[in-house]
Amino acid sequence: MESKWMLYTKRADFEKISARFHISPVLARIIINRDIKEEDFLLYLKSDLGLMHDAGRLYGVEDAYNEIMSEIKKGNKIRVVGDYDIDGVCSSYILVKSLRRFGANADVRIPDRIKDGYGINDNIINEAANDKISMIITCDNGIAAHSQMELAKKLGIKVIITDHHEVYQEESKDYLPVADVVINPKRSECKYPFKSICGALVAYKLMEYMFERLYSKKMYEDSELSDLLEVAAIATIGDVMPLVDENRVLVKHGLKSLMNTKNLGLRALIKATGMEGKKISAYSIGFVIGPCLNAGGRLENALVALNMFMSESSDEANEYAMHLKELNDERKDLTAMNVKVAVELAEREYVDDDILVIYLENCHESIAGIIAGRVREALGKPTIILTDAFGEDGMIKGSGRSIESYNMFEALYEVKDIFEKFGGHHMAAGMSLKKDRLDEFRKRLNENSKLTKEDFIQKIWIDVPLPFSYISHDFVRELEKLEPYGNKNEKPKFARKGIKILSKNILGKNKNVVKMVLEDDGTRLDGIYFCDGEAFFEELKGNNEIDIIYYPDINEYGGRESLQVIITGYKIKNI
Repeated sequence: MESKWMLYTKRADFEKISARFHISPVLARIIINRDIKEEDFLLYLKSDLGLMHDAGRLYGVEDAYNEIMSEIKKGNKIRVVGDYDIDGVCSSYILVKSLRRFGANADVRIPDRIKDGYGINDNIINEAANDKISMIITCDNGIAAHSQMELAKKLGIKVIITDHHEVYQEESKDYLPVADVVINPKRSECKYPFKSICGALVAYKLMEYMFERLYSKKMYEDSELSDLLEVAAIATIGDVMPLVDENRVLVKHGLKSLMNTKNLGLRALIKATGMEGKKISAYSIGFVIGPCLNAGGRLENALVALNMFMSESSDEANEYAMHLKELNDERKDLTAMNVKVAVELAEREYVDDDILVIYLENCHESIAGIIAGRVREALGKPTIILTDAFGEDGMIKGSGRSIESYNMFEALYEVKDIFEKFGGHHMAAGMSLKKDRLDEFRKRLNENSKLTKEDFIQKIWIDVPLPFSYISHDFVRELEKLEPYGNKNEKPKFARKGIKILSKNILGKNKNVVKMVLEDDGTRLDGIYFCDGEAFFEELKGNNEIDIIYYPDINEYGGRESLQVIITGYKIKNI
């Protein structure tokens, strides 16, 4: 995909900020580039849990406390209803473990991705009535379950909704389900100061409020519930929440705590994924541990992950953890195979289409979204992957992933008559339609495209055009203050023009690492670039000067440390 390098030019008194917070001017510039205001620097730089917002400011927690305690005192049955993704599983665990700690007769029900679909449904409500459930508490779902809440009310089941998804509005007013209590920071009445928290953190906040009312101390100080903050941090990363404000404090603390977690299941999964003894970062959660937690809900059932969290013996935890690892390995193989097929189809049959609409006959519907994202990355176009809907003859279901310049939800809304069901937002969407309307869908979407050549050029934002001479061991370690990296807090990008390549070698069994000696105005550093080494050499064609995007790093080898730069992008000079 063609790219355009852009330099941030945000203004501030970086020297003053540097002196006030005891950081370098470069670090101050990077933080300002992340749209962090000077008055919020303390929250950004520190990981003190005392900086997190008061759970009591969530609208409805007092009412929820009273309703739940009433059910507990009566000995009535409470059922947690979660969701099958990482946020739903984590929030289900947080609720059921806390409720049992409070003395509740509580169990949990997580919908099956294929059979039940997303969120609470009529079958789950009727099942609860048959099981003599007195109260349902939802987590990471429920805010749009209007008919289900009517059914629960009719059957005499109390419902407390905890959710974080957008609240539908009618005539500028919240249109809420008829639950007994609705806790969602995005409610108009809610004065909670930070709206972008995941479902697991909403659930945690409710349980935290109850714990403080019951025991007059913080929940993370309780030996039995101390792992719940780590689980909320995992969900925050896994659900791609912005790593700013209290999310940042939570994740910083959670990642540190995970290194010595008391949760047997998490400990087993860390070991199963080869992360034992290593630094656990947001990347570790997002690309190693998190996908394993999601794999159960994708290929089998989310209860595998939930049962792992709740394991009471190491043997039990290891069994669940290894099974999740195996499921994720299977998911990776299925994904790679289908991505290859999809890319080949796109390049052979839809090369002139602005929006790729690809039907994969034998694809597992749970991985359609992952495949769409990979194809979009490979070809730089909005992509929708469709496959046969389980148990629905003549129907296909799919997921889409977009690019910044294409609002996928608005585009789908323009052809909404094609769908049986659809939903989503700017960058992602899901839909179901009759198979015989597939060609019409592809044609109309592309006819309405409105995309231009400029829209397909990726904009890469550079933080600082930093000379090699500025790089030191202290500076590289100072950059760690910016972690954890993720949504709204990307890893910094530095750039330099006219870097000379003094030598270069291809390394690795798969020839996918290039090691170079680079020079920038007399300063020499090793450079590492992860790529197809032979293709890179071919593209250079004898040129020994390039522009680079990079990140400074410390290479530790044989007990010695040396500075190096990790190259993430380049442009060749003189061609």
